[in-house]
Amino acid sequence: MAGSGRYGDETGRGVRGVYYGWWLLLALSWGQVTSWGILYYGFSVFITPMERELGWTRGALTGAFSLALLCSGLAGPFVGRWVDQHGPRLLMTGGSVGAACLLLAWATVRVEPVFFLIFVGLGLAMAATLYEPAFAAIATWFARGRSRALTIITFVGGFASVIYIPLISWLVGTYGWRAALVALAAILAILTIPPHALVLRRRPEDLGLVLDGRPAPVPATGAPAGEETSVATGVALRSRSFRWLTIGFCLAFFANVAVTVHLIPYLIDHGFSPSFAATAAGLIGTLALPGRLIFTPLGAWVPRRFVAGGIFAVQALGILVLVLTGTTAGVFAFVILFGIGFGAITPARAALVAELYGRANYGSISGMLALFVTGARALAPVTAGLLYGLFGRYEPVFWIVITIALLATGAIVLIDGGGEFTAEAQSTQRAAERERE
Repeated sequence: MAGSGRYGDETGRGVRGVYYGWWLLLALSWGQVTSWGILYYGFSVFITPMERELGWTRGALTGAFSLALLCSGLAGPFVGRWVDQHGPRLLMTGGSVGAACLLLAWATVRVEPVFFLIFVGLGLAMAATLYEPAFAAIATWFARGRSRALTIITFVGGFASVIYIPLISWLVGTYGWRAALVALAAILAILTIPPHALVLRRRPEDLGLVLDGRPAPVPATGAPAGEETSVATGVALRSRSFRWLTIGFCLAFFANVAVTVHLIPYLIDHGFSPSFAATAAGLIGTLALPGRLIFTPLGAWVPRRFVAGGIFAVQALGILVLVLTGTTAGVFAFVILFGIGFGAITPARAALVAELYGRANYGSISGMLALFVTGARALAPVTAGLLYGLFGRYEPVFWIVITIALLATGAIVLIDGGGEFTAEAQSTQRAAERERE
């Protein structure tokens, strides 16, 4: 739908000749790097000082964070449905306001039950502010430009740990952990609430704009060329493609998290120094950035299910190199292979969901997938730990993880690329025509 007036014109452009979706993407990217850095990556910095001052066990502290991640996953379907129906603006603004208030509450905490309640709230705030609602917004505002938008937001988000872990460490070391949380609450509020409140909008049509900012040619049928077919939520969740999608990404994230959590103890067990092990683990996050630049745009030329399968296979190869070599060179080869796949998994999931099911119900469908994926991520560390206790060493555990990653590759390539929906639509149309006859 072409529009005119304040936000757009007949070309589908927004303010100052730039499609408004790019301004929205800028606001989302700015919010992601801040929210991920403070709400997710910054937690590890607070473990030791809280342990020393409050005398709580490390299990209790990390248990609260695990509870937050679990609550975030459980809230995923509700968050997705909200974004589909109302857009991201109120949700993400409210999530940012709530997160800032909860950080202030965390700064005053002195008893464990209150600490756990705060992290239940932080889990809900994460669900409302991190990638899931942001991806849903991108799926609504972009179709042809979606790969580029996902590459940008995940690339910018990848700097969260690089920026905020050193900053938070400095704040904690200089002012103490309670004052650091007060400062972080202010930073989060200033950097995320205004962009979310002032820039985010539900969909381009509400501003009189055209999807992607460029009107598509109108073929003889009268429907815009290249317009995506959106699949109903119930149909998508019952489909074969969703089952394979869920199995594939659950297995892939299980393997991914199991390795990242247990990598440092694995390397130490094999004679590497703790500092080398920590460096290797940190490099994985650094290599996630070029991984996103390589794999995410590739979906414009290669079917996305094959791109996702390639990501899983590359990670499996990296783990295989780690297990078979046991050398410093092997560790760096693993870091390169595993790292580039590590960065590309999340945008690959977002792009594949949008490609298969369209934009109208993206949030609801992606939120349900996120629920299962979060469960797999939560099970991975403890399952790998139990297997290590059973075998007494990591090699059998990592061979199992390699197998799981390869199974994920097989599952994801079994997706038929949305053909089942085309067949279903054709069958429904033929049935309707027979009824009219």
